Amino acid sequence: MEQQDQSMKEEGRLTLVLALATLIAAFGSSFQYGYNVAAVNSPALLMQQFYNETYYSRTGEFIEDFPLTLLWSVTVSMFPFGGFIGSLLVGPLVNKFGRKGALLFNNIFSIVPAILMGCSKVAKSFELIIISRLLVGICAGLSSNVVPMYLGELAPKNLRGALGVVPQLFITVGILVAQIFGLRNLLANVDGWPILLGLTGVPAALQLLLLPFFPESPRYLLIQKKDEEAAKKALQTLRGWDSVDREVAEIRQEDEAEKAAGFISVLKLFRMRSLRWQLLSVIVLMAGQQLSGVNAIYYYADQIYLSAGVQEEHVQYVTAGTGAVNVVMTICAVFVVELLGRRLLLLLGFSICLTACCVLTAALALQDTVSWMPYVSIVCVIAYVIGHALGPSPIPALLITEIFLQSSRPSAFMVGGSVHWLSNFAVGLIFPFIQEGLGPYSFIVFAVICLLTTVYIFLIVPETKAKTFIEINQIFTKMNKVSEVHPEKEELKELPPVTSEQ
Repeated sequence: MEQQDQSMKEEGRLTLVLALATLIAAFGSSFQYGYNVAAVNSPALLMQQFYNETYYSRTGEFIEDFPLTLLWSVTVSMFPFGGFIGSLLVGPLVNKFGRKGALLFNNIFSIVPAILMGCSKVAKSFELIIISRLLVGICAGLSSNVVPMYLGELAPKNLRGALGVVPQLFITVGILVAQIFGLRNLLANVDGWPILLGLTGVPAALQLLLLPFFPESPRYLLIQKKDEEAAKKALQTLRGWDSVDREVAEIRQEDEAEKAAGFISVLKLFRMRSLRWQLLSVIVLMAGQQLSGVNAIYYYADQIYLSAGVQEEHVQYVTAGTGAVNVVMTICAVFVVELLGRRLLLLLGFSICLTACCVLTAALALQDTVSWMPYVSIVCVIAYVIGHALGPSPIPALLITEIFLQSSRPSAFMVGGSVHWLSNFAVGLIFPFIQEGLGPYSFIVFAVICLLTTVYIFLIVPETKAKTFIEINQIFTKMNKVSEVHPEKEELKELPPVTSEQ
């Protein structure tokens, strides 16, 4: 019986404290990413009308079509541009304030713009909306990197995958909630759209009130703050028992293995041979995640549904239904990521997206000649959403936490986040031109990217399920053809290998 209890402790369990910390961190931060992606879609025409009326009240003239379209494009694109800026702030903030501290600080970039957007109509200023979109983008850029890092460092190794997918789950929930609130008979109307935009501050306010009561990352406390007592206390609170010496020893060993390198900046990250394949994998996965066309699929969904015969007033409900499918499949990913592993979910997800893009291309090409083809298009959109929700959406950020150690993790998230947001921005900017040039064959581009990413994962990316950070790093040590974690210090060869605790 005692041996069984010890085995349970080695495995780790989902305690109330760990579950609440996960929910509060993800709801207060990741939720807002998804919410702000979708919040401006439904009231777009109403907001453009507000832009025009505001400009008329100032000048006595209406904005012409092209400048209005350009102004709206700037409004929308400020969000991914802010996300890129937020990604660049990740390293400095998590090293200065800690993981939890960075999330609390990040609420500034949500509450302030929420107030500004909520007041924009009363203030008769569309400039407030544009500035606010930049600020909530910074919030999303920070949260999309800091939340997976925080949860990955809180979780025991057997729950790291499931908790690492939770941020993506809350992103999809945020999208769905924005789609529901954005129904025309709720908030996507003349009086309601400022409230729709301003609601993004509510999760941030709740996080600001509740997150201070939960522990900081034990790894941050021990490795960077050198406070072993605080790290031990945090682990005891998170695990629900006093005997955490084994986990403290594992963190201390990670610390010893990294003393040679010190803090690893982004420039140093690119120069280190011992981190070559980790860095390349992050870049490929983050680029593949966004350049595979997930945002273009969402962008194109309304037109596909309309061409399939869905009435215009019903398209909003079908789009919300697609959002619901996304949430359900991400919930499935939470439960299967520790069963099937990260690698299999990535391969499965990208393969489904590849197939969906190929069939969708054929369906769009034949849409006007075969009567039932539009329905095939709808099935392809839903299949693509299912595939992306299983692997490409949730797994890459989780892998950054797992394949980098403490000293290089913040810089790795800066690189991954920058690639993520720049790719996001590029797809939003370039896709309309691809669509105009290639027409129904637009999705061939995304199919090729899905194929190349799938091949890379199959050949290079190892399975990280149920492994400690040191064990994962040792896998990449062999791939990088270096003798130890940090070749700068020869005595690290004497460190005993970490054996699996399962």
